Amino acid sequence: MNLPNMLEAKKRENIDVKNVDYNDVKLDTTLIGKKFFVRTYGCQMNEHDGERIKGILSNQGMVETDVLEDASLVILNTCAIRENAHDKVFGFMGILKKLKEDKKDLLIGICGCMAQEESVIEEIMSKYKYVDFVFGTFNLDNMISVINDRIRTGKQNIDVLSSSGNICEGVPEVRDSKYTAWVDIILGCDKFCTYCIVPYTRGKQRSRKKEDIIKEVEELVSKGYKEVTLLGQNVNAYGKDLYSSYTLADLLRDVSKTGIPRIRFVTSHPWDFTDQMIDAISELDNVMPYVHLPIQSGSNRILKMMGRRYTREEYLTLYNKIRERVKGVSITTDIIVGFPGESREDFLETLDIVNTCKFDGAYTFIFSPREGTPASLFLDDVSMEEKNERLQELNNLVNKYSNLSNQREVKKIVKCLVLGKSEKDESKYMGYTENNKLVNIESDEDIIGKIVDVRIVEAKSFSLNGVYMK
Repeated sequence: MNLPNMLEAKKRENIDVKNVDYNDVKLDTTLIGKKFFVRTYGCQMNEHDGERIKGILSNQGMVETDVLEDASLVILNTCAIRENAHDKVFGFMGILKKLKEDKKDLLIGICGCMAQEESVIEEIMSKYKYVDFVFGTFNLDNMISVINDRIRTGKQNIDVLSSSGNICEGVPEVRDSKYTAWVDIILGCDKFCTYCIVPYTRGKQRSRKKEDIIKEVEELVSKGYKEVTLLGQNVNAYGKDLYSSYTLADLLRDVSKTGIPRIRFVTSHPWDFTDQMIDAISELDNVMPYVHLPIQSGSNRILKMMGRRYTREEYLTLYNKIRERVKGVSITTDIIVGFPGESREDFLETLDIVNTCKFDGAYTFIFSPREGTPASLFLDDVSMEEKNERLQELNNLVNKYSNLSNQREVKKIVKCLVLGKSEKDESKYMGYTENNKLVNIESDEDIIGKIVDVRIVEAKSFSLNGVYMK
């Protein structure tokens, strides 16, 4: 049994990063041919991990089901970024407990970022003894051995590593889409923003070799994929740990040469966003004009307390460069309200930067203390009532500019990658523009999987309506 250790997870020195190949350990035969259910919470990196979990189990002869009651194996792939994510997982555990009472041989597993938290594992060991196995973000590739050991011993098996050193290539995957694909390029983060648990749960910043990334994209092109999103907790830092001069800008140019029609990347930290990256986005036709650039706060005092390593003035300089040099670019952001010590004046500075930037969209959150991070120890003197009021005020402003951004698209003919039927109207299709705006599309032809011209006829705050132009 290996338990997580947050102090160990914080260490960065003397970690030898190795590239290893996936070891295809055989699953216990009692599960071959049976069904599995995977539920994923959180970010795009978690979604991609979910694809790997499904790939590993499918490769072992199990069959995926979306009917929980039919499953012999259930895995919750968890997120630790906010308390709300914790609550969702533990809330779902109540459903699983009842299911296991009726289905004694059901196996329940937990993985992902929550598994890397000491307090979570302590809670599982004391209150959730019906959870059969737990593994962390650093040993997903060893998942089958963890399951096998639980079956062999009959005891709860917790195997969570706290030191990240390996990059595992060749892990089987079941992609959730036939047209768009996640591609990891860098794992972990070394920024240590004071509120963020990711450096502890995802470990040291470590880049995949460029050859492995390019090979993966080439294989996706050969399978007919239309879009890749290059993933990282801090994607802009790609290559810093691996190469002397090869950067994300260089990788974008090399991935562009594969001929994949669309390339995106997330998530960017302003501190690592270079002029060379801006040049690559503006010059390469298949690198999409969309940038997600978290600001988090408009107050320099709060930014310093957050450990963000830039000022609002530096952010605005970068923001304006991107706007000026990338034609038709959409820029979205992340903003936290109610950070410990945030005064009304600090919050007004955040509103001011939103008024200045007029973001195309924003993900907004109330500060959520994460145990083990420095900010969890800060004096939090902002009432929840005030936090909620600030969030509502911020959202009203963000939505205003999102709507104005979308209104500018009306009457334009834009290119959309169509991904499927509209969730809200089965008679329409849904897709995304080059600058990542959601469009519900009228068409009397099946256009799924195609990049098509669409005339925008109506704009809403969070989506567009359009008509397919034959």
